[in-house]
Amino acid sequence: MRGNLFAVAVNLIVLTVRSHRLHVLLIERGEQPFLGEWALPGGFVQPDEDLVHTGTRLLREETGDPTGDAVVGHLEQLGSYADPSRDPRGRVLSVAYLALVPDLPEPTPGSDAAASAWRPVDEVGPLAFDHEQLLADGVERARSKIEYTTLAASFCPPEFTVTELRRVYEAVWRSELDPRNFQRKVTSTDGFLVPTPTLVTGGRGRPPRLFRRGPATVLHPPMLRESHRVNRNGDAPEQ
Repeated sequence: MRGNLFAVAVNLIVLTVRSHRLHVLLIERGEQPFLGEWALPGGFVQPDEDLVHTGTRLLREETGDPTGDAVVGHLEQLGSYADPSRDPRGRVLSVAYLALVPDLPEPTPGSDAAASAWRPVDEVGPLAFDHEQLLADGVERARSKIEYTTLAASFCPPEFTVTELRRVYEAVWRSELDPRNFQRKVTSTDGFLVPTPTLVTGGRGRPPRLFRRGPATVLHPPMLRESHRVNRNGDAPEQ
């Protein structure tokens, strides 16, 4: 029997790149329903909060950074999920937020979670509620948005090399990119990257330069995934 709860909740799809793979933050539920199962972080909207305040509060809590100083990525509303059967406690409308963050330390679970962990997106098993759908929608949004915006830099630290940025694209898209073509594209796009005077020493060959994210927010022309690049004849163009 379904409960009588009627509430608004926020769920987070927190994505980062670790060890050249796209990861998502998951929590092991410490209470019913779905006790002991893995889920996306989330919580109910408090009486004195609006949706974005709930999202930022949960992001601070679930990443183990109560001040929020380390969470410097990107947070945007993904969508609303309101299937009447999505929560056995009653009617719960969930507003999902997508967060893109640089690699952070191991998370500290919130008060209602038994554990929390970063998991590779392609290794995530069944999730509680309808969170598999939320995760799929969040990953596709991230893959799409880095085609035509500069949001890929949200996965990077404040200063990074072009190689580190390329590995973000490769991890999110799950495909290899030509290093020279990528270097030419991102360094020639006005406002995407700002060079710093710092060179990374200690490796072989010419030391790579560190860059910061520039003021641009849109990539024009976009940097499309292989499956999205077609010419007028419907064929994939040459690299």
